[in-house]
Amino acid sequence: MRRKYFWPLMLLAQLVLLQVLSFFPQLVERVYSAGIFPYISAVMRFLFGWVPFSVGDVIYLIVIASLLIRIVRRRHRFTWKGSALAAASAVSVFYLAFNLSWGLNYYRVRLPEKLGIGTKYSDRSLLEFSKKLIAQTNALHLQITSDSLQKVTVPHSQHKIFALNIRGYEQLAQRMPQFAYGRASNKNSLLSLPLTYMGFAGYMNPFTHESQVNALLPMYSYPMTSSHEMAHQIGYASESEANFVGFLAALANDDAYVRYSALTTALRYCLSNWEARNPELMEKLLAEVNPGVRRNFGESRDFWEAHQSFIEVVFHAFYDRFLKINSQDEGLDSYNRFVDLMVNYDAKYGLFDPDQP
Repeated sequence: MRRKYFWPLMLLAQLVLLQVLSFFPQLVERVYSAGIFPYISAVMRFLFGWVPFSVGDVIYLIVIASLLIRIVRRRHRFTWKGSALAAASAVSVFYLAFNLSWGLNYYRVRLPEKLGIGTKYSDRSLLEFSKKLIAQTNALHLQITSDSLQKVTVPHSQHKIFALNIRGYEQLAQRMPQFAYGRASNKNSLLSLPLTYMGFAGYMNPFTHESQVNALLPMYSYPMTSSHEMAHQIGYASESEANFVGFLAALANDDAYVRYSALTTALRYCLSNWEARNPELMEKLLAEVNPGVRRNFGESRDFWEAHQSFIEVVFHAFYDRFLKINSQDEGLDSYNRFVDLMVNYDAKYGLFDPDQP
């Protein structure tokens, strides 16, 4: 076999192997997610967690710059075949490194199965949970502001929020050890402005295992975003599962602002779900939410609307396809499975019960 065909063929082999692995989640869970991966993650976070800036972002910038320089230098020797093989080889190497370092977690046992909860629910169950969530959010909002009209303004620095989130994971792990966090590696992304125009609140670098948060986010939503990315760090690749684990950790926190971030994020997802199911009922539920909470919602809406562009459409389409390739059949819609997890977990254990497992 000629060397130039090796990596393109390896890409095909990887895709086939991953499809096979998707039928053996217990094997992936035992050998990789609960076996090899924790050591990989511990080493990566030990190597890069102490660095005060995002090493992963720097690596990405260097790689992008190198590719652009290579393209410019080789533009006079361009051939479609050679370029296609080079691109396929680069994707193949990237995809292999991605899966070995973190990506195989997409094929692990699903969280509902591990928690012993269902994945379906009725409109009545969703309505009962939504009302409970509104009551919890309103009560905490009033505890913080003492004024139903006032929005919540977070007094913490972003660095302080990272520390608070670690404490939240520690508190969660006391009753759910499978969510123990370990060594910290949480940072603001150096690419926060591009991330904003791409429509992303953060990401977890699968090669350096740094959790990256968009530093430009409205502060009331910042703690939950960080908690979500930390869930990716401990091996929950599914976006809905990372949302749920991050929510549990933020809800377990003894800091009111972190809990508020968790509750408002969950409430936004529930209201969005109702908007698709029953817009009239969504408006009635929204009217029950404290005006100050709605002002915080408006912060997020205004922030994202101010940065909308064609770039967001392109990257969301790409990420949607990427998730589908990696065993997330619903693509970006898989984020909405977060509501499934909350409703079913609450029905079985009671999300707001202090004695929940």
